[in-house]
Amino acid sequence: MSRLYDSIEPNVIDDEMLQKAVEEQGPQEEAGLLAKKEASISKMSWRYNILKIDNLWQFKNLTKLQLDNNIIEKIEALDTLVHLVWLDLSFNNIEVIEGLDALVKLQDLSLYNNRISKIENLDTLQELQVFSIGNNNIQTLENVIYLRQFQNLRTLNLTGNPVCENEVYSAFIAAYLPDLVYLDFRLVDDNSREMALIKYQYAIEEMRHGETLAMAKQQVLDAQQKQVEYHKRAYVEYLNGSFLFDSMFADDPEAAKLLYLPGVSLLDSDFTYKSKFVAICENLFEYGLKQYEKREAEVALFYECLNEALEDNHQQCSKILRDFEEKNHGVHKGPRVRDGERSPISKTCGSQTVLSQTQFCPLTSHPFSFLAKEVIKDFERNIADLVSNFIENEQGIYPFCRDLENQHHEKLLEISVNTLEKIVKSEFDEEMPDDVRMLFVDKDTIVNAVNASHDIHLLKIDNREDEIITKANGWASTLVENVHKTEIQRNRSRVLEINQYVDHLRSELDNMDILET
Repeated sequence: MSRLYDSIEPNVIDDEMLQKAVEEQGPQEEAGLLAKKEASISKMSWRYNILKIDNLWQFKNLTKLQLDNNIIEKIEALDTLVHLVWLDLSFNNIEVIEGLDALVKLQDLSLYNNRISKIENLDTLQELQVFSIGNNNIQTLENVIYLRQFQNLRTLNLTGNPVCENEVYSAFIAAYLPDLVYLDFRLVDDNSREMALIKYQYAIEEMRHGETLAMAKQQVLDAQQKQVEYHKRAYVEYLNGSFLFDSMFADDPEAAKLLYLPGVSLLDSDFTYKSKFVAICENLFEYGLKQYEKREAEVALFYECLNEALEDNHQQCSKILRDFEEKNHGVHKGPRVRDGERSPISKTCGSQTVLSQTQFCPLTSHPFSFLAKEVIKDFERNIADLVSNFIENEQGIYPFCRDLENQHHEKLLEISVNTLEKIVKSEFDEEMPDDVRMLFVDKDTIVNAVNASHDIHLLKIDNREDEIITKANGWASTLVENVHKTEIQRNRSRVLEINQYVDHLRSELDNMDILET
């Protein structure tokens, strides 16, 4: 489609464009200054012959974005706009619906007059209520069935698409999207909907049955994934079964060849080996879950105690302020301060007296809560002990896995050497694949193959153990670091409040000195 501005050079959204948009569309006066500083305006629109969406990360609070009548070819760079509820990308050159996954609050989406041929990639937009995709290239009615998953969708515009030329178009949409209220700017009346449901009754019943089965399957998968995530937080994911054992052999190229070795049945040997190995993993799994519950209980207790300490600190600070103002009752005459409030100062004596008393106020000399500090110290010590005990016991369990692997390796090596001797003496007449027979050209070859297999198995065990240690230590370090950062920030905020209070007193007193003079 040709446009009047096609001769204008294409643009990318840049800082200058953003600044101009903020100045033109943002709040004015003092609120406007704040908007320019914090990029917190709710609606932005651009029609600057834009080719590429970019540089919108600073508008994280944006709720409405209008980019219609540009030459945009790809939906991108919108991941930070998580509060967006209204998006207009109509009259552009978009061919694929993409890049909208993060916009989970989106309610109104317009892709009218683009080059889109398939409705897709909207799964996360479960709040969607209005969807305009008219004047595109939607060909099939079956593609519209994709929209059945959006329970809140009430308004749909498909007019101008090839699919609209189908004689059963309106009835099909009304039947397969039963909650739709408006289709192509027209109300879907009850009679038309009822007739459509009758027409497609059997097909819809079959589809609903399939959707029910799919939903049940998805619920099982979601539950499994939720359980895996829980196990990951305990650092014992997939240890409640044979996953580690199976992965040892799955990544071992020699394992399948060595299975052909005769003698003592390797399958029977592996069955005993595997069952014992899995039992050890399951013990580690159960132990890890119990330790995780202990860590979680410790964290919950810490925050409970910390909140009590902070509340106690708040009460003490409020009392200090009340006592300070009551002590200086002759200095300020006004409403008594209540918790969380400050009263104006009325001058009845020298300002230096009040400021001197303020500087020695316990709030200014002791802004930190001693109790909170003690709670954090105890927490840090308890977490270190819990993690240390967990790692120590975990390191005591994994050697049993290595012992089993070593026993298996010795037995396998013995079988391999015996087989080689039989082949050399021409006493071996069993069938063996060519790639397996190639291992028996000499002793070094077969021994190296068995040792390589053994090394792979041990490496798997070592890596799994190291992974648990690394994650546990990393969790403890990050947790304690965040606690300290939060406390430092809280203390800085408290000091800032105190300084502001002192500045307020000083300003009030200075003004009164001027009035008296």
